[in-house]
Amino acid sequence: MRSTRNSTQTNSEIQGYVARYLQEFVHIEGHGRKCTSSVLIAMLVFAAAWRTSISNACKRLRGMPSDEAARQALLATLPEAKALEADFNRAFADQAPKSLRKKAQRLAVDLTEIPYHGEPEQDKEELRPGKAKRGTSRFHTYATIYVVQRGERFTLAVTCVSRNDSLTDVLERLLAQVRKIGIRIRFLLLDRAFYNVDVVCYLKRVHCPFLMPVARRGRRPKDPAQATSVWRFFVWKKSGWSKQVMQRDGRSTEVNICVSCGNYRGQWGRHGRRCFVFAYWGFRPASPGWARDTYRKRFGIETSYRQMNEARIRTSSSKLVLRLLYVAVALLLRNAWVWFHLAYLAKRRGCGYQMHLDQLRFRALLLHLFCWAAEIAGPVDAAEFQLPLLE
Repeated sequence: MRSTRNSTQTNSEIQGYVARYLQEFVHIEGHGRKCTSSVLIAMLVFAAAWRTSISNACKRLRGMPSDEAARQALLATLPEAKALEADFNRAFADQAPKSLRKKAQRLAVDLTEIPYHGEPEQDKEELRPGKAKRGTSRFHTYATIYVVQRGERFTLAVTCVSRNDSLTDVLERLLAQVRKIGIRIRFLLLDRAFYNVDVVCYLKRVHCPFLMPVARRGRRPKDPAQATSVWRFFVWKKSGWSKQVMQRDGRSTEVNICVSCGNYRGQWGRHGRRCFVFAYWGFRPASPGWARDTYRKRFGIETSYRQMNEARIRTSSSKLVLRLLYVAVALLLRNAWVWFHLAYLAKRRGCGYQMHLDQLRFRALLLHLFCWAAEIAGPVDAAEFQLPLLE
């Protein structure tokens, strides 16, 4: 531990840390005699840590109001979805340590989809179509931007993505939030879904370097080696560099291509040749192998979504503001976990940090918060709780 504080003091600090952001930045305020701000915050934290619904949390906790009273209290105190999104982004900006502003950072952007089986609250455009998953092809979609830096992997911003939003619109909102924080971008790591003319033209226009995989679209040509499309890069036998002109609807732009070739050699139980093709602009990768290894670090944002789902309050509500609240609370708790490791468990090693993630897993942190929230309201019967955190 980097601190001489005992476990009771550090537990109280993480509890105060979470409560402060929910009260000061998100403005979770009281509504009536029983629905005080502390009760509502405890209810949200308890439901998030137990991965259950607000209704179930209210039934399990002795000091909680009825589930309908709690729901009405949240709806009465919360602003509209756009304003709530801005409040959480201010909280994320405050959570980002000052060290991130000292030098340009590698950032990752991605979208996460939450399956939805009901009807939209107001407009069909609230739901974004996608590949069928869990019995539906309609999703509430959210995009985040994330720091790819060991020990400082904070989520910097979140935004709702509707059916009408293009990927350029998503990037524009997220990059504007990063500029407000004052973080300079070394380059963006993007998913292959962002490989299109509009996104590349936008990133060039705002002078934002990027690295992303090349997407193979359309039918495979009979002779890929002689093709003028990106298919020709996937049959290369050696790593190397090239350029590609992207075209769509009369628009065109040029990107640099990096091809990294190699053999699986039994890795992941696979054998044979592998070929990774990346598009980049605004900087020069040190080598094809460096581009491949650097891009792999982007998958940390996928881990942040898995952790988010471990702390996301369950709901079947069509209310956009409630669904956004539950997603953002989960991201805020994950940021609190990153902050705790950085503040107390990490050790400085040269220009970076030596992390000790085994000393406090994210689920263990949720268990601490679960017990704290239960102490405020008091569980009906502690023996009834079989926490998914301990499975």
